[in-house]
Amino acid sequence: MTTPTTASLNILGYSFEGPYTDISSVRDQAGLYVICDYRSDGKWYVLDVGESEQLRTRLTNHERASCWNRHRQGQLGVAVLYTPGWTEDQRRILESTIRDAFSPPCGKR
Repeated sequence: MTTPTTASLNILGYSFEGPYTDISSVRDQAGLYVICDYRSDGKWYVLDVGESEQLRTRLTNHERASCWNRHRQGQLGVAVLYTPGWTEDQRRILESTIRDAFSPPCGKR
């Protein structure tokens, strides 16, 4: 299966960078992440969503990585939305909105 090179992924009207298949492409800045699964039908599926002050640090050795691997059917990727100037509360509100819209199998519901 070929993974597309995507510059951005539109999620609820927000332009997320990626999805990246290599976490080293993610900057260690504040923002939201969406763990995606690129499947044989040519679409990305949301497996998890979260927020952090330091995205790359958060994604490295993430405690839910085993859940991502259990639920993936294709290639894992991470889409990121950098949010300079946003508060943690603002990031959490968008995280909850995305979680409610997609009901990802990993993480809090």
